[in-house]
Amino acid sequence: MADDAEIVVVGAGPAGMTAGLYGARSGHRTLVLERALPGGQAALTAEVENYPGFAEPVSGTSLTQAMQMQAERFGCTFANADVFGLDRTDSGFVLNLDSGPVTARAVIIATGVKPKPLGIPGEKELTGRGVSYCAVCDGPLFRNQEVAVVGGGDSAMDEALYLAGFCSRVYLIHRRDEFRGARTAEERLRRHPKVTLILSSIVTSVSGTTHVENIEVKALKDDSTRRLPVAGLFIYVGSIPNTDWCAPLVKLDENGFVVTDALLETSSPGVFAAGDVRVTPLRQICTAVADGALAAMSAHRFLTEQS
Repeated sequence: MADDAEIVVVGAGPAGMTAGLYGARSGHRTLVLERALPGGQAALTAEVENYPGFAEPVSGTSLTQAMQMQAERFGCTFANADVFGLDRTDSGFVLNLDSGPVTARAVIIATGVKPKPLGIPGEKELTGRGVSYCAVCDGPLFRNQEVAVVGGGDSAMDEALYLAGFCSRVYLIHRRDEFRGARTAEERLRRHPKVTLILSSIVTSVSGTTHVENIEVKALKDDSTRRLPVAGLFIYVGSIPNTDWCAPLVKLDENGFVVTDALLETSSPGVFAAGDVRVTPLRQICTAVADGALAAMSAHRFLTEQS
């Protein structure tokens, strides 16, 4: 990375990889930085059934691998690095990496989000020992066992259905009477013989000695509590944006998401944001991909005007 790049994209989820594709295809030296494996949370999705162009569900891994290969075909470079700072210079920007600084003339923030914890007793202590935020990653460890899923959106419902494929019982716990996700997934959950819905309820604690053994569930309508003997607790109650590294330079909303204009430029000229990390009413793979394309073309326009 000695010569660095004209466009540096931070994050290699669908938004970041699409930005890399469009940036490189527009003729710019484009570098995509990712601290983990390319693909982001989309790569951890067992089945993607709502991405346009696929009549049958496609695995998140195969979909995101194809995105990376396509971007590389146009000359986009991928590198494994953790970015912990962003500063403006006279000629552009410098990104502070664990391996040393990298310069850029334009930056696209596509760092996505991380799971939001419940904040209940036992959660932190038992994370990795039965408490999980990724059913695809950890679900197979609980084959033929009872587990619980917390949440009411698309992620919670999709992962509950995934777990029901090999767990003996899946309790889906939601604080409201109605789900927020897709109606088709809800209908499948209600029909599934191994799924038990526990609505208008919250999980108040998780317990176990060396691993999760049970959870306490409180009914919001009458304050009654009960314990469920489960081996796993999968949590899907929202997301926290990965914006600590760029916070001093760009404007964030009260929840830490990047504020952008219609062309996805941030409060700092030359810095753009795409995907789940920005303020947006919908967070899906297809919207992340659209964001990546628009952010890259806005960066292209910015660089052209600077020339």
